[in-house]
Amino acid sequence: QVQLVELWGGLAQTGGSLRLFCSGLGFTFSTYAMSWVRQAPGKGVGGVSGIHGDGSDTYYSDSVKGRFTISRDNAKNTLYLQMNSLKHEDTALYYCAKDLGGGALDAWGQGTLVTVSS
Repeated sequence: QVQLVELWGGLAQTGGSLRLFCSGLGFTFSTYAMSWVRQAPGKGVGGVSGIHGDGSDTYYSDSVKGRFTISRDNAKNTLYLQMNSLKHEDTALYYCAKDLGGGALDAWGQGTLVTVSS
């Protein structure tokens, strides 16, 4: 059974940093691309970042490019999202997701809340 667990959201000030963790269990973690998506209050889900299974290729939305860094440690079945220079508009529920490619996400975690105070 696929299980994704996000950790270490929280409260940060504008300009601050947070690092999110996602643990992936129940599947061969290294063979799948992984993504971070988010849902801001009152809005739909939007893509944030993605990474190839071996970490060789990454993707960032325009809104986070240059501020967020996605990475993974396949030996630990863990996905990371380093978030720097946080803005109030980064406030959202962040989910990690197992990525089948082409935007198809077939498993999600429960989400972790990031709140950025202005």
